[in-house]
Amino acid sequence: MRGLNRKMIAGLILLMSVFPVFAAYNSWGIPDSSEIRKGLKERWFEASLDAVRMNLPEIYDNNAGEKFQVRLEESDTTYMIYVAPCSVINVNVYSSKGVTKQQQEVYPGDAPGSWVLVRDKKTDAPIRIRWYFSVNSDVYVQFTPYGKTSLADMVIFGNYASKGAPTGVAFTSLYSLSFEEILNMTKVSLPWNYVTVDDEKYNSVLQMAGMIQKNLGKIMFVADAMYDENDDLVQITSGKPFNSADIDSTKRYLSSAGFVKWVADGLVEPIAGSKLKREPLLVETVSVKENGYQGVLSQKYNLFFSLDWIRNLAAALVSVNTGKLYMYNESGADVTINPFAATIGATGTVNTVTFIEDTGYNAAVLKSLLYVLAASEPGNFYFGAIRETDKTVTPEIKVFNDCVVFFPYFSNKAFGCFVFMNGRAVSLEDFCMLYGEDYVYLTRARASNNFFPE
Repeated sequence: MRGLNRKMIAGLILLMSVFPVFAAYNSWGIPDSSEIRKGLKERWFEASLDAVRMNLPEIYDNNAGEKFQVRLEESDTTYMIYVAPCSVINVNVYSSKGVTKQQQEVYPGDAPGSWVLVRDKKTDAPIRIRWYFSVNSDVYVQFTPYGKTSLADMVIFGNYASKGAPTGVAFTSLYSLSFEEILNMTKVSLPWNYVTVDDEKYNSVLQMAGMIQKNLGKIMFVADAMYDENDDLVQITSGKPFNSADIDSTKRYLSSAGFVKWVADGLVEPIAGSKLKREPLLVETVSVKENGYQGVLSQKYNLFFSLDWIRNLAAALVSVNTGKLYMYNESGADVTINPFAATIGATGTVNTVTFIEDTGYNAAVLKSLLYVLAASEPGNFYFGAIRETDKTVTPEIKVFNDCVVFFPYFSNKAFGCFVFMNGRAVSLEDFCMLYGEDYVYLTRARASNNFFPE
């Protein structure tokens, strides 16, 4: 028995000694090169460019058996030392015998776990270290020298979620730190909640997006059209019915606003037994001075139609789900977060104001914003009101006319977003390109598997 106890104790000691080695790899599930980098400082990280050029690419295994390649790459003014993890891809090999598939090892410099030191060609001075941890390579952290310490940035699709956060750690210490140590070191200074994802939390979002896609073939775009609480096709502006002789019962006739109401009705009807009413969705949510510029224009144009619509729509969903009546300004549905400190522009860093009251967000930051929302508010989808500029009149008029709905999600840690507008699906990239100079106001709603659009 004593011998057995000694064996058990020895086994426990062994496990305790091994666990810290593997903890660094398993916290985020990405390969870690810290023990490899400890031996690269003299020949790679601090040697002159001429000396580094003498080094051939090198392959190392870490203690978990994961392969890394150390290599040099150059640009016009800088050079990069990559410590990149191994990936395996399938390639077609053509020969006289035909085509065969083979596996090939590659070492992408922007894969999760890749570590990159950037140095100046003229002076050999270190400029920054970039650390890739996400499947989306445009999401990363980087560190720059600052006196005897270093500063940290977090970048999400070209926008800084944090810029210049003090670390209190010497830049050269980053040559050998593990990613786990970086997480602990910056857990307060960097917003890791913006990039921490759990694939299991998006089932309802994906289910709703799938149901909408399935029904898009039945939807016909008709201006000013919606279905009221009695399922009658009516005009949004007047409430008057359309000519029944022109209606095909197998189709749904919807305008831009009518389409997002159709999405909301798919959540409301299973709970309330009927669709949403028209009048409450038209309640004005923006106050303007009657004798001011917008007040004068408002007498001729409905400047805030789609903004009013999505605010009231989101408030109605909250009211139905809670069984208590909420107005738009009581529902907490408006998205007003300011997660970004600056934007990486074509000529350098540009300071940016993310959210503007009663205006929303510039469409150029929408991908970054939806990434943050998907990570920090998993399980939500978002109605959008688009503020465009009408340049056909003088002076130009900025007006909310159209609506859109976004379903952001993560799958296999990769970000994706379904976008639906006017009864059609569009890619997020195309949407941002089309409305790049415009603004989008967002309201949030909770996705549900209990979603049955007609």
